[in-house]
Amino acid sequence: MTTGPSGSVLVLTRPDDVTTDLVLRILAERQVPVVRLDPGTDLHAGAALTAAYGTGGRRGTLRTPSRELDLTRVRSVWTRRPSRFDGPPELEGQERRFAASQSLWGVGGILASLSGAHYVNHPWNNRAAEYKPAQLATAQRSGLPVPGTLITNDPRQAQEFAALHAGGVVYKPLWNTPYAVDGRAQQVWVREVRPHEITAAVAACPHLFQAKVEKAFDVRLTAVGNRLFAVRIDSPDLDWRRRQSLMECVPIAVPDPVARGVRAYLTAFRLTFGAFDFAVTPSGDWYFLECNPNGQWAWQPGSITDVIARAIADQLQNGPEA
Repeated sequence: MTTGPSGSVLVLTRPDDVTTDLVLRILAERQVPVVRLDPGTDLHAGAALTAAYGTGGRRGTLRTPSRELDLTRVRSVWTRRPSRFDGPPELEGQERRFAASQSLWGVGGILASLSGAHYVNHPWNNRAAEYKPAQLATAQRSGLPVPGTLITNDPRQAQEFAALHAGGVVYKPLWNTPYAVDGRAQQVWVREVRPHEITAAVAACPHLFQAKVEKAFDVRLTAVGNRLFAVRIDSPDLDWRRRQSLMECVPIAVPDPVARGVRAYLTAFRLTFGAFDFAVTPSGDWYFLECNPNGQWAWQPGSITDVIARAIADQLQNGPEA
């Protein structure tokens, strides 16, 4: 293992993100300096951020209660799961909204513009890669098969699409928007829909309908740089996330055409990390469903989780050389 470039690794995540700890323990064993920050909350709890630009170049400093970081000496930035910029808790109304907006554009802009740092992933690339229509278009261009998909707010088009696919159609939300009924948070799972269930309510916003894949099993493929880690998922549910206690996961090899498509996809979005979901048919065809550019991975079997954590640590340790 090479020592990599000098400088600290900056990890942007909330305090309760235990997945991050798996990687930070590895970096600690390798004696790689790390600064952990949740900018949405820590800057209201004693941390301070400064950046200066001008004819003398750029400079900047991040100070936390325990350490000081020279922003020109950051080797890598891991954009993991930072909190939203909600503004100082002691403010209310428009003052708080104003402070939150200034933090997003100011702090977010500084931390996304660290010259020479290696981002896993860059937050702006993450955002671009979160749009499902862009995911589907990029997967197709990358050579990954995609199920027939319709995104529309036209109820008639949606009904005709559902009637056209004798094998069935599923509905997926375009974004995991918080939703509550009687104060209780609800999760919108992928579910099968029939033409008669599609009503005029579709006109309220775009909906994503997709031809149901006759699948033998699902695959979660986690990509870290050029390294691909895939597990086969057998679940009794259409959406395996619904009851993860009932699913079984075992490592699986990635076919060469899929590996080439995944790497082309990452290149197109300028991503270092991606969590891909595929549906695999009985004949062995892998259909791309989606890619979360910042997906969870520590729920997988211990052997897979460990190698993913080490691959991420390699990226962060080696910085721009990665």
